[in-house]
Amino acid sequence: MPFAPVNGQNLFYEDTGGRGPVIVFSHGLLMDHTMFAPQVQALQSRFRCISWDERGHGQTADPEHCAPFTYYDSADDLAALLKYLGVDKAVLVGMSQGGYLSLRCALIHPEVVGALVLIDTQALLEDPEQMPHHEALLKAWMEHGLSDDMATMVEHIILGQGWGGAAQWRHKWKQATPVNLGQSFATLALRDDISPRLAEIRMPALVIHGSKDEAIAPERARAMFKGLPQARWVDVVGAGHASNLTHPEPVNAALEEFLAGLH
Repeated sequence: MPFAPVNGQNLFYEDTGGRGPVIVFSHGLLMDHTMFAPQVQALQSRFRCISWDERGHGQTADPEHCAPFTYYDSADDLAALLKYLGVDKAVLVGMSQGGYLSLRCALIHPEVVGALVLIDTQALLEDPEQMPHHEALLKAWMEHGLSDDMATMVEHIILGQGWGGAAQWRHKWKQATPVNLGQSFATLALRDDISPRLAEIRMPALVIHGSKDEAIAPERARAMFKGLPQARWVDVVGAGHASNLTHPEPVNAALEEFLAGLH
């Protein structure tokens, strides 16, 4: 199985190979690389698509240990993964948490970033009105496991209501261990606000956001969009937080148009 031994981690990744321009996909909190399957399937004939599992997630996660880390560490992991795979520059596609690390990669490793695609993400801190609810859910999850009622809450936050593919994600969430849950949420809660630094990110950017995203309100993403010097905005009407997964057709169309404009 493909693992990259970098930065003291064993990063699981999938790489379609090929000679086309490189796109690297970074997933959101509680998700893994497979959330980008609709995008990889659509693009792999013309692009080299790399997707990976971040610290504390998927097949990168150690069930019994997760050392403290920041999204700058995750940005370093992404840059190191690209180097390990012999990639000089890539388009970074990041959803939510994946956007947090992709933005930071653009700040500290701009030489490897050709463009950014930021899906349902933000430059701000978490909404302080939401954090107590997230913390209460996390505490119950870590202490008692993920009940069906809590799984439904997580499903609605990330996937929206009534999406047909939710069952496989509910199963994955129930396998998450307290050590990885706790550290992943701590990284989320303790990150810095990078809004003041957005003007430093000069590469082209595409901001895609679900109109019904309850995890990150659209106006918070709009603030990021306005702060980026070369950004364009796309609404995904009716989509919740993981718009690329639940509404792949409009997301893929926006992505293809953006990528075509880069070459």
